[in-house]
Amino acid sequence: MRISIIAVGRLRPGPEKSLLDDYLTRFERTGRALGLGPVRVVEVEDKKNAGVGAEAALLRKALPRDAVLCTLDERGKTISSPEFAKKLGAWRDAGRQDLALIIGGADGIDSNLRDEADFSISFGSMVWPYMLVRVMLSEQLYRAANILSGGPYHRI
Repeated sequence: MRISIIAVGRLRPGPEKSLLDDYLTRFERTGRALGLGPVRVVEVEDKKNAGVGAEAALLRKALPRDAVLCTLDERGKTISSPEFAKKLGAWRDAGRQDLALIIGGADGIDSNLRDEADFSISFGSMVWPYMLVRVMLSEQLYRAANILSGGPYHRI
């Protein structure tokens, strides 16, 4: 299952970009044998002055056709790492070819796009900087692949 992280804004070189790249490389190494990956990161223009509706239009254009849509949003469901791994495995096992993980900009995700999502995940009730959410998501993808492979990365 191919995975797309589709996010508003550009991640500049620096510690967040280094962490993102590191976790995605780890995920692809582990996930390949599990039928997960590759991962592509698509960055769309930040449209602060035009609003979340304009950002949603750009996000929609970047979505793979017939992809499972999963938003990362503070209104989403808070799930554990094993639950996230199980969800990834279930989508893969159902024969879904693409998963789009959508990260909005500073003002979040347009409500219409949120309503179109198959699932929505929250990283807790706190609001996180959208650039950090990319890093946190990439780490959780790597953790999920390790859980699915029976690896030692996640201990309960």
